[in-house]
Amino acid sequence: MRRTVILAVVAALGAGLLAGCAEDGEETAGGSAGDGGGGKGRTTITVGVFGAFGLKEAGLYDEYMKLNKHIEIKQTSIERNENYYPQLLTHLGTGSGLADIQAVEVNNIAEITATQADKLVDLGGTEGVSKDAFLPWKWAQATSRDGKTVGLGTDIGPQGICYRKDLFAKAGLPTDREAVGRLWAGDWDKYLAAGRQFKAKAPKGTAFVDSASGIMAAVTGSSAKRFYDENGEVVYKTNPAVKEAWDVAAAFATEGLTGRLQQFTPAWDQGYANGTFATVSCPAWMLGYIQDKSGAAGKGKWDVAPAPKPSNWGGSFLIVPKAGRNTTEAAKLAAWLTAPEQQAKLFEKRGSFPSAKAAYALPAVSGATHDYFGGAPIGEIFSRAAEGIPVTIVGPKDLVIAQNLADIGMLQVDQKGRSSEEGWKAAVKAIDNALDQ
Repeated sequence: MRRTVILAVVAALGAGLLAGCAEDGEETAGGSAGDGGGGKGRTTITVGVFGAFGLKEAGLYDEYMKLNKHIEIKQTSIERNENYYPQLLTHLGTGSGLADIQAVEVNNIAEITATQADKLVDLGGTEGVSKDAFLPWKWAQATSRDGKTVGLGTDIGPQGICYRKDLFAKAGLPTDREAVGRLWAGDWDKYLAAGRQFKAKAPKGTAFVDSASGIMAAVTGSSAKRFYDENGEVVYKTNPAVKEAWDVAAAFATEGLTGRLQQFTPAWDQGYANGTFATVSCPAWMLGYIQDKSGAAGKGKWDVAPAPKPSNWGGSFLIVPKAGRNTTEAAKLAAWLTAPEQQAKLFEKRGSFPSAKAAYALPAVSGATHDYFGGAPIGEIFSRAAEGIPVTIVGPKDLVIAQNLADIGMLQVDQKGRSSEEGWKAAVKAIDNALDQ
């Protein structure tokens, strides 16, 4: 029996990418209370996160404390990762001010693994942790060159294509999700071709996709090699996969197939409300966001089809600093929080898709559908996508490169009418300055 997953609005921001609306955002990461610090003989475990991470909101801390009467869990949160992460690096450097467990966003895990592994507990051997339970690429992202697994994955962001059935029908395109998926199966150029078909009969005032930058992020997310090579060298300028992503996205922009929007802005939100674009690349965590911004009027009009190629956007990890006072208990808690059963609960209650493949067979995931999206079998769709995602090479400045390609380069092509070459040069200049090359 399928179960309907109600994705809370706040879950749309995902545990792994956008940090916002922290319930306890006024708090700052602090030190461990230490054994007995919880009072009444209990041990307090502190957990430092960014944004509305979801573990607390899903009730997992309460459940763990019921199972372990000697444990008290206290969470501190900093609203945005760009403020949280520099503090985490500083605290790791000084060995003070750290929570017993700290969250790490996927775009930062390579730097943490490469430069901070000696300050972190190797969680690979913790009781209850099984490498085989996780997706291989997720496990590899937090494993150092000498084989220490310093982070356990919480969630990932496998992507589909969310599309408006009503706009597809008016444009003469199929609306059934399997037929829609066949339009672009296996090739991002087929997605571009579908956009051209849509444009030929597009309802007035609508575009095929929301933004060129969104396309670029989705295409780069489907490649094993993006911005860095196996030796840790920055290669985005010469990597054919990045060139393909840039060219496809630029074609969407220059051919007038986008709504010329920037994602996560008020204008983008308004585009959902007014139904001005027909498709958007959507990780599992974005479904709640779409539901919120499209409102009641959008129910039943949206659906989800597989993306042209498996692709990932977002995800996070939990690490245990050696400087913490309760490393043994913290490692046990991190192992429990990231176990398949708990990840399935997090997906059911918060929409964060499991990084533990062992969770995909559990009813909360395998049977998940979404009423707002026409009863789409989101558990099946996103599980298939997750298992097809390549083992991506992540680098320490992935986020810097991705943001400048999107917000400096492609945005100029999409919104200001600059040529593809001009946009690329602007992005490269900004990235070079940021990386100080």
